[in-house]
Amino acid sequence: MSTTQVPPGTARAVRVTAGDLVRVIDVEGGQVGDVFAFAEGATELTEHHSAAHTRAGVDRLFPTVGESFVTDRRRPILTLIEDTSPGEHDMLIPACDPARYAALGAPGHRSCAANLREALADEGLTFTGPTPQPINVFMRVPVGEDGRLNWLTANSRPGDAVTLRAEMDCVVVVSACPQDLVRISDAGLSPLAIETVHNGGNPS
Repeated sequence: MSTTQVPPGTARAVRVTAGDLVRVIDVEGGQVGDVFAFAEGATELTEHHSAAHTRAGVDRLFPTVGESFVTDRRRPILTLIEDTSPGEHDMLIPACDPARYAALGAPGHRSCAANLREALADEGLTFTGPTPQPINVFMRVPVGEDGRLNWLTANSRPGDAVTLRAEMDCVVVVSACPQDLVRISDAGLSPLAIETVHNGGNPS
């Protein structure tokens, strides 16, 4: 097992092969994480997790344990196999980006969109398309009866985690979301951690 620390407001990438387990851990509690997954390529990535295709595939807003996230080519890339958090996650909201922070009056603020590119570059990888819509773990944006979105603060606890099984060789990027202008993370920003277990072993 290997552990990758994700400092507050930054992102890290890990390479995994089919059958490996990836556990995303909320170290201190209340921290939203943006998770991206790309099918492994040489240096330039093309196929990636698609929130829209996943919603269509599972007929719900977010997969439940045992269901898979799929790519923009409708191929399973990750399967949710365990969730020790309260189970509130999001797959509707796009990654925060420089335009979002400029609109909030904070130009130059770190963002998950920029974090993604930096983390991939650290692995010698590039992605030239639009930023994929992420798997927003621990993020609470329920849809009200009137169809409005409710932006709530994450209620994950220290040590809560989601465990994903890779269904293909892929690159997984986790961003400890730097959004601190809208209170989606509790009590400011805190770190996440990525535990990787090769060949589907026990991540505990």
